[in-house]
Amino acid sequence: MQVTDTIADLLTRIRNAQAARHDTVEVPASNMKKAICQILVDEGYVKNYTVTEDGKQGIITITLKYAGKEPVIKGLKRVSKPGLRIYSNAQELPRVMKGLGVAIISTSKGVMTDRAARKLNVGGEVLAFIW
Repeated sequence: MQVTDTIADLLTRIRNAQAARHDTVEVPASNMKKAICQILVDEGYVKNYTVTEDGKQGIITITLKYAGKEPVIKGLKRVSKPGLRIYSNAQELPRVMKGLGVAIISTSKGVMTDRAARKLNVGGEVLAFIW
């Protein structure tokens, strides 16, 4: 199956797995998805992720995190889409829920959170919001 927006597919799979109360979710691997998963682990939204090589592109297995019976991730939103790219400079990077959430930014120095991008004073493409 051909997927045009792989990042939106990743976010949707995580959202659906949490709604169904699954422990893990599997997605096809890519370097961008690995970077996004690393941010999710660093920020405490998921427990961990592992990459399994299958001879093709590989599979990322994400272990989801719950607080009691409620998922830790309350919301995932894809911001920049293939049909409409959203860019922001370092001074105008968005704040998600006044700093309680995280914006994932793709910069020239790699994929990072909005806080890290502000600290390095770099802008880039706003990929997603997580809260």
